[in-house]
Amino acid sequence: MKIHEYQAKQILSGYGIPVPKGGVANTPEETYNLVESLGGSAVVKAQVHAGGRGKAGGVRLVSSPSEAAEFASSILDTSLVTFQTGPDGVPVRKLLVEEAIDVAKELYLGVVIDGAAEGIVVIASEAGGTEIEEVADSSPEQILRAVVDPVLGFQPHQGRGIAYGLNLDASLIRPVAALIENLCRAFKENDCSLAEINPLVITGDGRALAVDAKLNFDDDAMFRHSDLNEFYDAEQEDAGEVEARKYDINYVKLGGSVGCIVNGAGLAMATMDVVLSGGAEPANFLDIGGGADEDKVAQALNIVLSDKTVDLVLVNIFGGILRCDVAARGFLMAAEAAPHTIRPMVVRMLGTNADEGRRILSESSLDVTLVEDLGGAAEAIRAAIGA
Repeated sequence: MKIHEYQAKQILSGYGIPVPKGGVANTPEETYNLVESLGGSAVVKAQVHAGGRGKAGGVRLVSSPSEAAEFASSILDTSLVTFQTGPDGVPVRKLLVEEAIDVAKELYLGVVIDGAAEGIVVIASEAGGTEIEEVADSSPEQILRAVVDPVLGFQPHQGRGIAYGLNLDASLIRPVAALIENLCRAFKENDCSLAEINPLVITGDGRALAVDAKLNFDDDAMFRHSDLNEFYDAEQEDAGEVEARKYDINYVKLGGSVGCIVNGAGLAMATMDVVLSGGAEPANFLDIGGGADEDKVAQALNIVLSDKTVDLVLVNIFGGILRCDVAARGFLMAAEAAPHTIRPMVVRMLGTNADEGRRILSESSLDVTLVEDLGGAAEAIRAAIGA
């Protein structure tokens, strides 16, 4: 689960991490009043679940309350399109208004789960204010890493080591080390999948401030954090992903034109590779799971077809607990409920009741191409798109 910047700062502030003074505005009038209370100059930021807001025009340094109100009028209740959103963008409903900061130095600080390290890793860099992926590609020597021991936790000496590695003034070593330790504590206690401060700013008067912040939470751990549910903003998410969550379907919208319906996460990854080998791009990742019934299969197809960019659907079912005949009847159920939405389908079925499932589909009115293997699926995709 993702949350807004102002919500992340609210949480981090509770862990002793300094953040700029400010508040949240829902209207141009509230924006005006907040800027006025901050002395007449401020930074106004659109609150959306996407990076790249500054380049997209979602962040403005204003020098008067009137300028702030004018900016608020122009951006509130519009959609902001960034490199991390689709072409339709995401809606702007709130603005974060904060004091203008005298920036002396910008740093990057993040905490993530690293599969290679099999645990939590702290990442820091002097190249703050830019995407950390860009820094890793262009200047990997600027990336500092510290692996958190799963038993001992983050150690004070690790924080001091990172602070020294960032070439900070001696007076900032202990405050920044403590800030890093507090960020790790916030990460662990809230079951985060990502905690990021970019930039962590060193001000002209020698303070360390979290000028921007991002927290993502592990969905599978949310049952332990009912207090965080109030931060959930469904409007910021893809409608298909929100709908899929209702039916316990793992769905992530991507940018291609071939919709995928698969049972099993690993098989779903392999299926997306098949789409690419067929000269197309996947429109989604979708793992329907092993215990789906006909209704769940129908809902999965409805979710895939709700994406207007989907021209073709690739089904890759390995029948086990989910029998192939159950999957086939689920597809027919979806087609009968909304026949106008159905697109051509390439279907590979193996496993339990595969012959029955293939018979049901071949005798239906659906536009189905049945294939025996993944090579055949790639060829069918290539033929369908004329590649």
